[in-house]
Amino acid sequence: MSVMEVILLERIESLGQMGDVVKVKPGFARNYLLPQKKAMRATKTNLDYFATQRAQLEAQNLKRREDAQSVAGKMDNVSVVILRQAGESGQLYGSVSTRDIATAVTEAGYTVDRRQIMLDQPIKSLGLYKTRVALHPEVVVQVTVNVAQSAEEAEMQAAGRTAGQPAAETAEPADGPPAPVVEAAAAAPEAEGEPAAEAKPKKSKKKKAEE
Repeated sequence: MSVMEVILLERIESLGQMGDVVKVKPGFARNYLLPQKKAMRATKTNLDYFATQRAQLEAQNLKRREDAQSVAGKMDNVSVVILRQAGESGQLYGSVSTRDIATAVTEAGYTVDRRQIMLDQPIKSLGLYKTRVALHPEVVVQVTVNVAQSAEEAEMQAAGRTAGQPAAETAEPADGPPAPVVEAAAAAPEAEGEPAAEAKPKKSKKKKAEE
């Protein structure tokens, strides 16, 4: 299998740190690393260029990391709601993509690109999803993506309840204290037991008459 050697211009998860020369698949390099300027081909010319520019590149990276850390400090407990239609089983009619999440996070006040959303696969059912967002290669935060059919359902999911639970919770006070129902059910055996107790004296009287 053919490979390509590249110089990493920033930290890449599972690959290495800035300045590392690593071997990757040509397709991964051409489609992702090179066009997004995350790496350059490890030619002699580029190795020499990187050596002369390394201090400047590291200083730029440090500044970007500090900016990202500043934003990350403001993103604690960030939760975004994405409304979608779904079937009875909770499966979505469609899916929630990285683009959808990036748009929701941006609308919440934190500008991110879909390429910064670290989602292994599209979301295809209702629920809460902890999703990582890479503000910088070395600064990753976690946001909660709340996928629901309505704002009300999103609130219930955020509170840890299912759609049926609120009705049950509100029904108890509305019906009044449930104790009388329980007592009435318990009283039924006693009513059935009284005739059985009365039957004994009748049996004993009959016995005396026979004697």
